[in-house]
Amino acid sequence: MDVEFVVVATGLRFPEGPVWMADGSLIVTELIGKRLTRIDLRSGSAQTLAEIPGSPNGAAIGPDGALYICNSGGWRYTDLGGLLVPGDHHGTQAPDYSGGCIQRLDLESGELTTLYDSCDGQRLCAPNDLVFDATGAMWFTDHGHIRERDKDRTGLYYAQADGSSIREVVFPLDAPNGVGLAPGGSVVYVAETHVGRVWAWDLQAPGELAGPPLPAGNGGRLIAGLPGNQLLDSLAVDGSGRVCVATILNGGITVIDVNLDEADPDYLRHISLPDPIVTNICFGGEGLTTAYVTLSATGQVVAFEWPFGAGLALAF
Repeated sequence: MDVEFVVVATGLRFPEGPVWMADGSLIVTELIGKRLTRIDLRSGSAQTLAEIPGSPNGAAIGPDGALYICNSGGWRYTDLGGLLVPGDHHGTQAPDYSGGCIQRLDLESGELTTLYDSCDGQRLCAPNDLVFDATGAMWFTDHGHIRERDKDRTGLYYAQADGSSIREVVFPLDAPNGVGLAPGGSVVYVAETHVGRVWAWDLQAPGELAGPPLPAGNGGRLIAGLPGNQLLDSLAVDGSGRVCVATILNGGITVIDVNLDEADPDYLRHISLPDPIVTNICFGGEGLTTAYVTLSATGQVVAFEWPFGAGLALAF
């Protein structure tokens, strides 16, 4: 399906991690630009908030009002006639890769702090996306990097915002990317990039799966597996519980209506957008009825009225 959109920012170097702010601005990370940028949604002007070494990706406001950032440590990229594409024939990990981490940025002082760079003695490879639950703790994915002859095995993590505790909850996953919570926080969703799958795990308590992961597989429920050459990136959940996943190659937003039977033709719908690498979505504006989407290859952010009502209010 098509939507009428407006371009709210251009000239960005692979925008990611959009965060709508109540003051009428939008904060985005720039994965290749290595910075955090604030966009004035009225004028479209962009201001650098902070330089972020490595490769900042997913971002979210935490319980203390600070911005929490997934930093994937540095990405290779290819410029295809003005289209920025992550990776090349050597893989995705940059020659100056610094290791993955979770960081906290104080928006008042500009102080950048690294909270986590490992879990149980295992390094974080390339944290990608995060979401806070109502208790103030975060779920985040580690997408990992690909090198010329091998790639990382990674998973889904649960961590406290004060840096005191981190746990690997699901392992392994295949390049986990987007992560989100159902209304009420009863289900956690994760999108795997290269295989085009979205998984769901029921939760019995904050950070606790309803059942242990199976010895074989990841213990989740497969809610979507996309056909053909489609890759999945970050995601958001709307107010009715639909899982809305940014989609690569078939550029746009894949909308999974988990309230319907999978045989229903409206269970899986696609919103087309003019960029082969659509990477992220958030909701904002009055009543959270506006979708803000990053078109990363062309360096743009677009906005449109969400055709299914409103987005889901985040915990913070």
